[in-house]
Amino acid sequence: MAAAAAAAVAAALVAGCGSVAATTAAPGTSGSAGPCGTPPGSAAPSGQGGVRITAAGPACAEYEVTNPGSEPSDVTVVFSRLSADGGALDNVTRTVPAIAPGATVTATVDLGGRETTRAGTGPRVKILRVRRVPSAEAPQPAGPCPASGLRLYADEGDAAMGLRVVGLHLRNCGSTTVTVNGYPKLQLLDLEHRPIDGVRILPGGAEITTGTGADDPPQEIALQPGQGARSTLVWRNTTQDGAPVNAPYVRVRAFPDAAPVMVTPELDLGTTGRLGVGAWTREGGSA
Repeated sequence: MAAAAAAAVAAALVAGCGSVAATTAAPGTSGSAGPCGTPPGSAAPSGQGGVRITAAGPACAEYEVTNPGSEPSDVTVVFSRLSADGGALDNVTRTVPAIAPGATVTATVDLGGRETTRAGTGPRVKILRVRRVPSAEAPQPAGPCPASGLRLYADEGDAAMGLRVVGLHLRNCGSTTVTVNGYPKLQLLDLEHRPIDGVRILPGGAEITTGTGADDPPQEIALQPGQGARSTLVWRNTTQDGAPVNAPYVRVRAFPDAAPVMVTPELDLGTTGRLGVGAWTREGGSA
């Protein structure tokens, strides 16, 4: 019953076309056509990270998401939409929220009406990346204000010649003033959400490069309702001797006793062993 209830919540919240529903039968056993107009099992299943594509039609593809963990999770999937000859067209990201522990839900992803199948080759869509975060720590850049009264999320960042810059955005969507002073507190995590040691987290970005916006000195900022702040992560993915370090997840606290939020900036730190973190600075806009 708990899994079904969580899946129903996911159905109401999932982004993108199609629907999300609890899966109660074995994958691919139903003979009825799905929302993409294709029977389950019409495509050779392919997937990764507990997500698999089960059917694909000319307008959308159907996929299943399983939560193997012990707590509700939000699962984000990045799909690559391909042409009939297999060339990459674009990527599309979909998030299925609040999947109960052990539950499997089904959803669809829009393919823009493009022809996605070709005789003998299977669906022209593939899964590029799967990321899952505990629902209690999921970023909420939009929608209802979190219980903490703060929105915290990472942007898509910028990359050029091995330099990476990602912004952390903090927004007071509550009803009281919140004060930040200094730097966000970070914990780097691997694919299994295990802490990564051995990376120097530097105050500011000057040791990496200048001109990224990460070098302003710390200051006390009182965020009135609707106001926001920004911090900047900066690193290089240079690889020399040694094993490269990849930290897809970062658990962030806006200040030491703030509620944690798990973001996915995809830190490909190479063998540099360094991450620059800017102090919070005031940012425009509204909650």
